[in-house]
Parts: sequence; C-alpha cells; structure tokens
Amino acid sequence: MTAHFSKDPLHGVTLEMQVNALVARYGWVKLAQLININCFKNDPSVKSSLKFLRRTPWARAEVEALYLDSLNDAEPEAKDEPAFNPWTEGRSKQD
Repeated sequence: MTAHFSKDPLHGVTLEMQVNALVARYGWVKLAQLININCFKNDPSVKSSLKFLRRTPWARAEVEALYLDSLNDAEPEAKDEPAFNPWTEGRSKQD
C-alpha cells in the first residue's frame, strides 16, 4: 500500500505551530513590523493572535506567506555550511 504525500507545504502544520515558529525566529517586535496587525503589537500572545487570525482570512494568509518564506530562507543556509571545516576546527592547543 502506498502512502499519500501532500504537496501542500502547510499540510499538517497548524496555525499555532506557524505563529510559534515565527515568534521564535523573529520575536514579537520584528513580527509586528513584518505583518502590521495589532495582535502582534499590543500585548501580544499566541492565544490572542490565534483568535484574531482564525477570524480574519487576510491576516491568516499573510502569516502563512511569511511562514513559507521563512522556511525557504532557512533551507539554503543549512545547505551552504559544511559539516566540518578543517580550517576553523583544528587540533586542540593542549598538545
């Protein structure tokens, strides 16, 4: 039996997971600058943000777009860095 894989990058990612990831990456202040909504500016919390975003489709769309952009931004950085750099990680000086 073959497993079904969705091509939707948001499949299985809840709105709460998106908000938590964005807050962890940017913080509330930067998030409020990137998406100009009051729930990120005035006494921000995940609970109040979720309540607003679930009732406001345009704001939810902006959060989802920023979340997807942040995923795309994170991937090249991880691929460009080598696992071990012999020039920076040499022998210890205790020898």
